[in-house]
Amino acid sequence: MPYTLYKLMHLTGIFAMLVGFTLACAHAQRPGAATDRKARRAFAITHGVAVLLILTGGFGMLARLGNMHGALPGWIIAKLAIWVLLAGAIALPNRDPRLARVLPVAVSVAALAAAATAIYKPFGG
Repeated sequence: MPYTLYKLMHLTGIFAMLVGFTLACAHAQRPGAATDRKARRAFAITHGVAVLLILTGGFGMLARLGNMHGALPGWIIAKLAIWVLLAGAIALPNRDPRLARVLPVAVSVAALAAAATAIYKPFGG
């Protein structure tokens, strides 16, 4: 597949993850949300598919750029660590609905940090 298709896949996943996560946080603040298993499952599936798109697109772009041979540069490891944290963040709004107010901002800032890491490559570009 061409690089541009991997990039589109990556960006689509990022957008879907941020929107889905924000909706999950809004839902967690609703009265009775803890018992609404259907909605929680839908948010979790959306989040999982988005994370799969992010990782597939990201690693596809790396392969097209030739960065998949040998040790990975530090910026890739840093970005991957951020995305692993964001992948697990979907569990937080339902564990403590009070967090759901600040989590969309925190997740957006972390996604921005991941983007800046890829653009500026501060750790061994």
